[in-house]
Amino acid sequence: MGVPEREVKKPKAVFGIRHVQCVLLFFALMLAFSLRVNMSMAIVAMTDPSYDNTFNWSMQIQSVILSSFFWGYVILQVPGGLLAERIGGSTLVLISISVNSVVSLVLPTAATYGGWQAVCACRVLQGLSQGFIYPCMHNLIGKWAPLEEKSRLGTLIYAGAQLGTAVQLMIAGFLADYWGWESIFYVMGTCGIVWVAIYAFIGAASPQVSKMISDEERLYIQNSLGHVGGHKTYPTPWKSLFTSIPFLSLILVHCAQNWGFWTLMTEIPSYMSQVLGVDIKANGVMSALPYIAMYLLSFPVGFISDFVLAKGWMSTSVARKISNSIGHFGPAISLIGLAYVPAGNITLAVALLSIVVGLNAGHYTGFMLVHLDMSPNFAGTMMGVTNGLANLVSIIAPLAAGAIIKDETDAGEWRKVFYLASFIYIVGNTLFLIFGTSERQSWNESIEKESIENATESTSEKTEKAI
Repeated sequence: MGVPEREVKKPKAVFGIRHVQCVLLFFALMLAFSLRVNMSMAIVAMTDPSYDNTFNWSMQIQSVILSSFFWGYVILQVPGGLLAERIGGSTLVLISISVNSVVSLVLPTAATYGGWQAVCACRVLQGLSQGFIYPCMHNLIGKWAPLEEKSRLGTLIYAGAQLGTAVQLMIAGFLADYWGWESIFYVMGTCGIVWVAIYAFIGAASPQVSKMISDEERLYIQNSLGHVGGHKTYPTPWKSLFTSIPFLSLILVHCAQNWGFWTLMTEIPSYMSQVLGVDIKANGVMSALPYIAMYLLSFPVGFISDFVLAKGWMSTSVARKISNSIGHFGPAISLIGLAYVPAGNITLAVALLSIVVGLNAGHYTGFMLVHLDMSPNFAGTMMGVTNGLANLVSIIAPLAAGAIIKDETDAGEWRKVFYLASFIYIVGNTLFLIFGTSERQSWNESIEKESIENATESTSEKTEKAI
């Protein structure tokens, strides 16, 4: 506003430092989700009497363990967004993966000597440190991804979550079968430490502070984002945020996403084992297939979104809402079909689960990018708020499943869980369609105007005094 448009010249190099940063963040999310979801598979082996060093935990205790990660996760969401805007997201991501990796390495010992209470304590600590992840990712995408590449680079990074989930689910069963359930935690903890060592040398909070980026690429990113001269920080307009109807709809659709996603994430391995009678090695592979589908679909979704917007075929708001509707209405319909799959029909169940989770890739270019569309200045803080509140739902979802399912082998009780997730998907996206928007919000721009006006007044005063 009031700033002349600059010509954005794309660097000649096809692969730049911005892509290196995005790949590193992709692996960060891949590791974060591997370390987050490993308990979903590990707990199946940890409570199976046929393995060594197992535990007699009821379904209710297992539900508490599965939800305990989120007890810590919700606490640092908003502080994480604020800190990312002040000190840079790269440092916080480094801390997060470091803590998660170390805790993963000590968790088996904690379980052996401290029981389920110690496991919960470890999971709370992991959740606490992962509270930085999503706000920092939004902050870093806002610094490194040019507007022309935002959808595909953002999708590339967030797709790491699904690949991490898929890989963890696939290998966990084999690790447990050959080396015991403890190896699930040891392997991922070690991988995390390796990533930390690499990112400590290569990672950067922004193009401005990167020592590896070329001047040409730095100027391209800064011109595209309007960050020439450095990215400024502004005081957060809390009142404007919480009186903004579009932002409130963003909170609700994020809550709906987390209910559906984490219900399936935490319960699929148990559903496979108890209703479909799948052994742990096959269980891991079959539980992973839906997340592989989501990972693969995320790339065309990102490129199509950028292409459609570049062609001007529709507004950003319409593109985001169509994408999110595919990501929420599609799974909602498929979940209803899943509720009526006959017990023992493994092929149909896995096919429908793959459709449910695969179509959910639409949310990456749906509501997930709306924070950046509405207010680039406060995207990290906004993500902290929506993700923090949405993950209160992530605590409730597995507990609700545990309360509904009294008999794990009863397909009828699982049907109720799927119905509930479907209903929440539909309600959340409907509210987003009605009230959501990707238009730049006045409180983002008014802060910028106010800052410019204050700077102008200050300069005028100094001039007058000099005269």
